[in-house]
Amino acid sequence: MKWRVAVATVATVIVCSGVVTAVEAEQSDFSVENSSATLNALDVLKSIRVERENPRGYSRSLFKHWLDVDGDGCDAREQVLKRDALGFAQVDPFRCTVVEADWLSPYDGRRTSDRSEVDIDHVVALKEAWDSGAFAWSEPQRTAFANDTSDSRTLLAVSSSSNRSKSDKDPTNWLPPLRGYWCTYLANWVSVKARWNLSMDESEWGRVNNLLSGQCAGTTLRGWTAPPVAVTSPATTTSLVTPTTVATTAAPTVTTIASVATTIARSATVTTLGTAGAVTATTSVSSALVTVRPGSFCAPEGALGTYNSVIYVCSKTDVNGVPYSGNRARWRRQA
Repeated sequence: MKWRVAVATVATVIVCSGVVTAVEAEQSDFSVENSSATLNALDVLKSIRVERENPRGYSRSLFKHWLDVDGDGCDAREQVLKRDALGFAQVDPFRCTVVEADWLSPYDGRRTSDRSEVDIDHVVALKEAWDSGAFAWSEPQRTAFANDTSDSRTLLAVSSSSNRSKSDKDPTNWLPPLRGYWCTYLANWVSVKARWNLSMDESEWGRVNNLLSGQCAGTTLRGWTAPPVAVTSPATTTSLVTPTTVATTAAPTVTTIASVATTIARSATVTTLGTAGAVTATTSVSSALVTVRPGSFCAPEGALGTYNSVIYVCSKTDVNGVPYSGNRARWRRQA
């Protein structure tokens, strides 16, 4: 695990490679590159900067949500309904709609098989995100946040009554009716704020700090991968890098989501893959592929990227066919 911390007005101690270092700085900077790492929730909280909220200009329409941003044919709402169902969910394969399932709301313990009674909660509400820093994001960044299914703590299937009771409140004004879920809820709240580099206001930070120092002392949370990065590409429809074709054409702007990306250049390039996964015909391939970080987690399996003009593939095995730990896909050189 690699992590770095700098905490606003708070001195903290970091242990890294056996070296203990005291750090005190003006801005928060906490990064985790290992999603399986176990972190102390209070330590993560202390890395989050404390600032006044900036509520001016918010509108829910600024966050385009319930979209299929990862190109799997299912919008974010249906993905979460399927993911959070108890046991096996029956899904319409053509429309990718959950037609039958049971759900148990962690907020209040309510169980239902009626999807109309289930809401998908943005754990950190859209307005709260706006007030805490998203006001400075681009539209693609807001779209990425509003539809983030890459980390199960961002979106959660809960009872509609609890979601509406919560509304856009932070932990200062609302906590789940089930007190036994408070510590988990706070850990999720802190992880979303830290992962997306959102701030907390003074009362919010104080309330969370009091709970994590008191009845939720010792609460841990798992690490995370980098949040989805929205990439704007000149094209007419939403497109994603796939294992078979990569193409962009000049036309109106569209949002594309990738786990690790910079920009997709304007190009008419098409890359064709052979049966063994080798590139058989390319034209300026690197200009049409997303830039990736070798060894980092990725999706979907088989996607192509580039690093220093070298083609990389999203694979669950290394070049020798040895599976990566946890059966997770990573960016590696194409064989």
